[in-house]
Amino acid sequence: MQVDASTWVVLAHLLRPQGRKGELLAELLTDFPDRFVDRKDLFLISSSNAEDQSARPVDITSSWPPVGKNKGRIVLQFAGVDTISAAEAYVGMDVVVPADHRVPLEDESIYISDLVGCIVREETREIGRIGDVQFPAAPDGSRLSNAAPLLVVTTNDGEEVLIPFVKAFVKNLDLTARRLVMSLPAGLVEVNQQG
Repeated sequence: MQVDASTWVVLAHLLRPQGRKGELLAELLTDFPDRFVDRKDLFLISSSNAEDQSARPVDITSSWPPVGKNKGRIVLQFAGVDTISAAEAYVGMDVVVPADHRVPLEDESIYISDLVGCIVREETREIGRIGDVQFPAAPDGSRLSNAAPLLVVTTNDGEEVLIPFVKAFVKNLDLTARRLVMSLPAGLVEVNQQG
């Protein structure tokens, strides 16, 4: 299946074989890991070759969260993949779902993929474009549930700025216009520039 890459939503990135029976360790990019096995609309695409976005359907027969140093990731078992060498062929691929098949969200929730690409503005100035969203993590790699996600915003000068994505700062979010208007504390942008 050949599809425009913008129609896919990445749920997981396959890192390496995990175990001896074809399981794969994946970086989890969804807040709904419990729904992997029940989904019938999952596909694999190459994350390393932006030119080739051919998608192939995939069935996940089981999934589980690993423990220890891989906590916060997920182990996936694909139908028909039952050896380490078979699993190695999938390393580096992304598990995706068509954008219009995403799980409905609760009120006042938003998909990260909808934020990426939005222009961030304050009342009097444009700050830049959201390129990514980062989640603060503990030393063991687990997500800090009470810490605000950070918008990674690239300014027109090419600098990266980290801006906490908290409700108190959001004045208006217009996903159709791809615009986020924020009211930020004085100096926050300058203090959080990564350059």
